[in-house]
Amino acid sequence: MEAARSGCPINAAVEAFGDSWSLLVLRDIMFGNRRYFRELLAGSEEGIASNILADRLKRLVNAGLLTREDAGPGRRAAYSLTEASIRLVPVFAHLGEWGLRHRPTTRRLRVRAELLAAGGPELWEEFMAELRTVHLGETAPERDGPGVLERLAQAYTDAL
Repeated sequence: MEAARSGCPINAAVEAFGDSWSLLVLRDIMFGNRRYFRELLAGSEEGIASNILADRLKRLVNAGLLTREDAGPGRRAAYSLTEASIRLVPVFAHLGEWGLRHRPTTRRLRVRAELLAAGGPELWEEFMAELRTVHLGETAPERDGPGVLERLAQAYTDAL
């Protein structure tokens, strides 16, 4: 990890993930369950270029926000969220809610932000627990009914 320009916590956060592409890559891994380079490239709503994606993935790994599986020759490397990036769920929820209120959005792309805003901190905690299962190998939490990832995917599908 590189030294920050200052000891300011906001600066430290912005240096780790503050550019728009890094946030969008984290979003796609977190909410879209895209774990491989080609999935991230093909699934990018915003049309990220391959060189930018490669750079951001390296930066996010170096910043401790992603891990990269050592895949070996001829195998695709999977990227996983770390605990630090999983703890960004509330930040994404707040950013999404701000965007809902203050920016033009489309129905298809706003439904997940609406679900997160409506669910509040309880839903965010449940989502983070699910992400820990998927990305960190923790034991799946007990629940009745569909999980947050399933509900987010269903809301997106329904909006199509």
